Amino acid sequence: MANFQITEAGQKVQRIRVGMTGLAVIVLLIALASAIFRSASTEQALTGTGAPKTADMANAATANEADASKEPLAEIGVTPSAAADPDPAANAAAPPAAPPR
Repeated sequence: MANFQITEAGQKVQRIRVGMTGLAVIVLLIALASAIFRSASTEQALTGTGAPKTADMANAATANEADASKEPLAEIGVTPSAAADPDPAANAAAPPAAPPR
């Protein structure tokens, strides 16, 4: 078996090769990521017959905000409503009627 002596110059060349290979890998990864993001950003928006229009989406968002104030659990009767009644006397039980004479 031959006794190989690694010279200082050989170590420098090896370190440069490893460093350049690492930089090349990083540059390739960045180029790949850039290509992926570029293709994702240049996709056309849906404009088919079933695609919602921008105005329709804005109206739906406004309607959803109005519906957000409702209490879905109170609507189905699971919990009592937390809304304050404007006239609590209207919801109070009527006084018992006087017995007939």
